[in-house]
Amino acid sequence: MYISEEQVRAVLGYEALIPAIRQALIEYSPGSVVQPARTILRAGNAEGEDNGWFAVMPVIADGEMAVKTVTFFPGNAAEGLPTHMATIVLLNRATGQPLAVMDGRLITEMRTAAVSAVALEALAPPGAASLGILGSGVQARAHIEALRLARPALGDVRIWSRNPAHAERLAAAAGARAVSIEEAAAADVVLTVTSSPRPVLRGCWLSPQALVLAVGAVGAHLRELDDDAVLGCWLAAESRLGVETESGDVVLSGAQVCAELGEILAGKIAAPARRRILFKSVGMAVEDLAAARLVWQAYRSGTT
Repeated sequence: MYISEEQVRAVLGYEALIPAIRQALIEYSPGSVVQPARTILRAGNAEGEDNGWFAVMPVIADGEMAVKTVTFFPGNAAEGLPTHMATIVLLNRATGQPLAVMDGRLITEMRTAAVSAVALEALAPPGAASLGILGSGVQARAHIEALRLARPALGDVRIWSRNPAHAERLAAAAGARAVSIEEAAAADVVLTVTSSPRPVLRGCWLSPQALVLAVGAVGAHLRELDDDAVLGCWLAAESRLGVETESGDVVLSGAQVCAELGEILAGKIAAPARRRILFKSVGMAVEDLAAARLVWQAYRSGTT
């Protein structure tokens, strides 16, 4: 069975995805999930920042196995194509039987935002009412929907982009405000979803109890945050292995991960109160599996 992006969109919603991602993160941290580090190959299609990559992400969890192939080609934006594209194969763990092949672009988009929503629920300071977003692309849009569902009190949404017209357009569509980067960074919750290879968020702009959700800049030599922003925070991650090998914000600053989000959710480690927290995510195959399982279950049960 092949499930297209349109079919995925018809059955996958954040109301079910966020709890599924939360459970996947809880199961990942104690080692219940078999998930090797992803394999990444450079495409060699262009020089510099437009050089794309191809990654393979296998995982075994509960009754299923899955593998996602995902590509990132920054130059696609100029051609009107998605910069990220993906395919997920879901298999039965007991027999190895393929269950479904599905488009993974939307799943990648939504599970990334769902991970941030889980982190928001677990780590946001009490009374957080403002959300500052650095970036105005696909992930910015997805995160607005997911984070508002997780925390309806985030009524003040501020958007900054290196392209002011894009910030204005997203703000108008989302009922938000296009603001300066300093105003966005001063929010209670700050989300970074840019494609910048160099730091855009400075720690001196952050409030003392800010929660920073750092999603962009996946790559050991890429950064969205300066040293002050990273080292001035208590650092949580979806995966120690993932961020310590794939996050330039962590690798280049020398920061140490204090806890995985799954450990916090399971009550193994408590996040500190009344201090600045940084949550860094780079994406994991078990998150793709959790989303693909929901899509497969919907089609198998005939609820579409």
